[in-house]
Amino acid sequence: MNHRPRKRFGQNFLRDQHVLDRIVAAADLQADDRIMEIGPGLGALTGRLLATGLPVLAVEIDRDLGAALQARTEQNLVVRIGDVLRLDWTELLQDPPYKLIANLPYNISSQILFKVLDHRHAFQRLVLMFQKEVGDRLVATEGTRDYGILSVLMQTWFRIERVVKVPPGAFFPPPKVDSVVLCLEPLPEPRLVLNDEPLFRKLVRGAFAQRRKTLRNSLLGSGWPAEQIDPAFAEAGIDPGRRGETLQIEEFGALANQLSCCRREG
Repeated sequence: MNHRPRKRFGQNFLRDQHVLDRIVAAADLQADDRIMEIGPGLGALTGRLLATGLPVLAVEIDRDLGAALQARTEQNLVVRIGDVLRLDWTELLQDPPYKLIANLPYNISSQILFKVLDHRHAFQRLVLMFQKEVGDRLVATEGTRDYGILSVLMQTWFRIERVVKVPPGAFFPPPKVDSVVLCLEPLPEPRLVLNDEPLFRKLVRGAFAQRRKTLRNSLLGSGWPAEQIDPAFAEAGIDPGRRGETLQIEEFGALANQLSCCRREG
């Protein structure tokens, strides 16, 4: 297919056969698996997935590429044309669980991950291509420069491992950044027992909103009242003068649970 890559869709088409091999191997596909692919593009990865005979749900925003996929003859392919961030994922993900295997559009990869979190029970494994910078955030540990919102939230529910680093030349057109494939496997149990998951997410976002400020000042700046956060710091045994990037995931959970208690009591 003669298709000019469209910048507005973040189109960089994977063409490296070795990388495709590594992605499929990391997916550990089994006879009863169902596959979801976001941003199939020209279909290099899609073809590999279809060759397994497993059902593949491909979601493509580009109407021209989507039409080309719909013209394929494989009976195990279902194509949805549309913006994956606007589609109803509950309706989309019929008969879960799925394995999500994709070279994600880099301009929306973080937003897709938040969608995955909202629907995490529909997935049994994810093998995803990211811009290396985003991949570094996902695997980062506390006290490092890359540790942030994605690190805490995704590692709360997923075990994350690097699969392969991917150079720009593996794509057409080559992006200006290195890439990395990660495997995300849902944990049998989350790392935390949370009283209020939305509050936990709000806390994590607030903690990293102003990274140079202390945790207390960052939360105050994000709208948390002092009468809630000060008792919660004390009960959780966390120094409010620390910065957000120094907290372990378990400490975020303890603080969130204390905030939940303070909110109910207030």
